[in-house]
Amino acid sequence: ETSIITNYLLNYFVTFKDRQVPGAKSFLVRLVKFNLVSLGGLVINLGILSFFTEIVGFHYMLSNLIGIAGATLWNYFVNNWWTWKDSNPV
Repeated sequence: ETSIITNYLLNYFVTFKDRQVPGAKSFLVRLVKFNLVSLGGLVINLGILSFFTEIVGFHYMLSNLIGIAGATLWNYFVNNWWTWKDSNPV
C-alpha cells in the first residue's frame, strides 16, 4: 500500500499535475480509483506469471517480466483513461 500511495502522489504532483482538481474529495476519489487499478494490475501480473510458468513452461523470471509489462500497460492506460480522465473525477 505504501508503494501504491507513493506512486499515486508522484502521479498527482508530477505526471498528471495538469489534471489536478482542488479539494480533498477529488484527491481521495482518485486515490481509491488508483488503488483499484493497481489491484487489477496485480491480478494481471500474477495471472500472466502463472500462465507462462505453469502452462507454457517459461522460467519464472521471464514469466514475471512479461507479467510486469502487462500490468504496467494496464496501469498506465486505465489510470490515464479513468483515474485522471478529466477535471471532474467523480
